[in-house]
Amino acid sequence: MRLFIGIPLSPTVAAELAALRGRLERPGDNLRWSAPESWHITLQFLGSSSDPQYDCVLAALGAIHTTPVPVHLEAPGFFQRAGVFHVSVSTTPELLALQRAVLAATVGCGFEPEDRPYSPHITLARNRGREDGIRALKPRLGPAPELAGFIATELLLYESHLGPQGSRYEVRAHFPLGPADSPPKG
Repeated sequence: MRLFIGIPLSPTVAAELAALRGRLERPGDNLRWSAPESWHITLQFLGSSSDPQYDCVLAALGAIHTTPVPVHLEAPGFFQRAGVFHVSVSTTPELLALQRAVLAATVGCGFEPEDRPYSPHITLARNRGREDGIRALKPRLGPAPELAGFIATELLLYESHLGPQGSRYEVRAHFPLGPADSPPKG
């Protein structure tokens, strides 16, 4: 199974991003738009995982005890080389501490942290195939919208299922952020 750990979006933020998508999406725009139910902020991509690693990750994430984390969204932008339209997330000390706690928890399960710096974001669309739909999207964006922040109150362990229409994500477990007596759900 292909696993990753992320933060789900608040309903308010998801609604704002859905409205932005509704304003920008065009038929035949050569973009593959992400489904709102797949929007999240990745903390760590684990990749292919064995059943023992899955069990280890469940226990390791359940042992993380931290307070809820404020999440601040920045302006929508583009990863031009990757052909991605996204909303950046501020790399606050609280978010970095949570991400580092996740990395430290999963090392004992056989997962290595990525070499590149952490760049939290929410992917909204990707170029479809070799077509460059991002180039045509840029002028439609207009002035950067103000986006609400939110308080992250849980981590989710996701399983990624690859398919012809892109990836589909299944939530495998919930891990509340809060006091040590908050048990995982799922």
